[in-house]
This record gives sequence, C-alpha cells and structure tokens, in this order.
Amino acid sequence: MAAPRPLPRLDDTNRAFWTGGAEQELRLMHCRDCDAFIHPPRPVCRNCLSENVAPRTVAGTGVVDTFTVNYQKWHPAMEVPFVIARVAVDGAPGVYLTTNIVGCPVEAVDIGDRVRVVFERQDDVYLPLFEKID
Repeated sequence: MAAPRPLPRLDDTNRAFWTGGAEQELRLMHCRDCDAFIHPPRPVCRNCLSENVAPRTVAGTGVVDTFTVNYQKWHPAMEVPFVIARVAVDGAPGVYLTTNIVGCPVEAVDIGDRVRVVFERQDDVYLPLFEKID
C-alpha cells in the first residue's frame, strides 16, 4: 500500500514491538513469572498480573489463522485489493497479530499458509507485515 498508515504513539510499553524491525526482530512482551506472551503490549501480565514483563524476540514466523480481502479504497493513494489477516505467531501461544499479507497476489493467500515477518518502516515505526513462505 502506498498510502501512509496511521502510526501508534510510542511509549515505554510498546516501543520494543514497534521498533524491533530496525534489527529485523519481532519483539513481544513476555512474562518472566508465568512464561506467557502478552499482546497487545501491556506493563502487567494478563495471566498472573505480574509486573515482571519484558520484550522477547520470537522467530517471526506463523500461520494465517483467518483473512479477508479488502477492495475498498479508503485513501486516494491506497492500493487495492489487499489482504488483512490474523497470524498465529510461532512460539508465542495465544498471540495473534492482525496484519497484512504482502508480496503475493491476494488470490494466493489461504488459511493455514505459513508466513514470515517483513517490516515496513514509516518514521521511527517498523510495521510488522507478513509474506508467504514458499
């Protein structure tokens, strides 16, 4: 998509997630007490309420859990159609990222497809998008 995306406001809790792409790393918050991954980023574990959470780098691969194809041109510079997908992240049970599948025709995307993260930089933010793994 050529249109600029709305960007998050960076803070101490979400910065690792939104800037990890500078090092080609997908970083998720992780609880050091109960071993749960936390997404979206929060300063407290949703499982055990521990504040002992910190970013952890994950493999950056996953599986398309579900998806839809968007044909609506919401911005004059937006390229359509494009895929909006929910990706189950490998190695982070219970974490699903809502993202775009890029680098292939929309007709080539299916539930169960293996994908890997690629980052789109806008300003200081690295948006985690995914591409199919052949």
